[in-house]
Formats: sequence, C-alpha cells, structure tokens
Amino acid sequence: MAGPESGIYRVGPLGRLNAADGMATPLAQDEYELMYKTLGGKPVHATLAFHWARLIELMYATERTLELVTDEDITSRDIKNKPGKPDEGVGIVEACRGTLIHHYELDEQALAKKVNLIVATTHNAPSICMSIKNAAKGLIHNGQVTDGLLNMVEMAFRAYDPCFACATHFAIGNMPLEVKIFDSEKRLMRTIKR
Repeated sequence: MAGPESGIYRVGPLGRLNAADGMATPLAQDEYELMYKTLGGKPVHATLAFHWARLIELMYATERTLELVTDEDITSRDIKNKPGKPDEGVGIVEACRGTLIHHYELDEQALAKKVNLIVATTHNAPSICMSIKNAAKGLIHNGQVTDGLLNMVEMAFRAYDPCFACATHFAIGNMPLEVKIFDSEKRLMRTIKR
C-alpha cells in the first residue's frame, strides 16, 4: 500500500531534497531547481531520482568543502572535548545513505556493552519492497518474464543505497539474485536466478 495513509517513508538524498527549500551553494541550487523542474515539482517519488538527488548532494558537498578549506577557523583548537565519564549516548545523523540512529551504552572503561543501530536500509525497507514489486510487475505478464527482470529488480533496490555493491562485493549485474514468481493463488510458477 502506498500513499500518506501507509506510514511508509523514505530516507536518503531524495527524502532530504524533497524536504528542503533549496541548497546552500549556488551550483547545487541550480541543479536542485533543474531536477524539480524536469520531474514536475515536489515531491518527487520516482525511485531512480535517488541518483539525481545524490549527485546534487555531492555537488553541494564539493562546493562546501572548498568553502571550508579556505576558512581559517577550520584549524581552530577551540573544539568540544569528550565528556569525563561517558555511559550512554544516542545520535541521529544524516549520512549519504539516509538517517542513521545510533544508541550506545558503555561500561566503566568506555567500551560498548550494548549497541542498537537503525540504518537507512531499515528505514527504507518498505519502500524498497514496493519498488522491487513494481519493477517485477512491470516485467511479468501472464507468467511470462521479460528479459532483464533480474537487472530491473536489482536496479530498483540499489537506487536506495549505493553501499549495496560493496556490501555484497558484486558490481551491478553480477550480484547473486533469485526471483520467485508466484501466481494469484500463491503457487510457485518459476524461479529465476543468477
């Protein structure tokens, strides 16, 4: 089920750009405006738009890095120090892949004794499943499978997370993948794998 009532949301570059009013650097702002003009305005839900949004964020990061390396305060010694005796901490950060939630409990030696992580892939899991289902539905008709099904399914989930390639140690098109095709009665009709 899609739509606002489903409670399904996405994190990552497309989610951030959909929520943003613009970019803080000029070249990234130009690309931000071009993306929304090209794709029909906000919000954009097209899964493959994750790639365009990721490139806009990379452009922003590059422009911002150039600003920072010329800022004399970048080497200031006036920084926040570590607390004297840490015991527990929670952090929520926006990373390339999306929202990361970290919760750590430490022992007396400041070694982690309990860790709970909610990573971007966990946030995006329902959307990833919907994108995979939509990709497969577009290529399977009356039990017949279009060539390229495995590549389209892989393309659907890799759009969410560029780390899948490294995590699986396989380049695009080479990852071991298995797709099971069921009929309307939930009987297995065919298995395709590489």
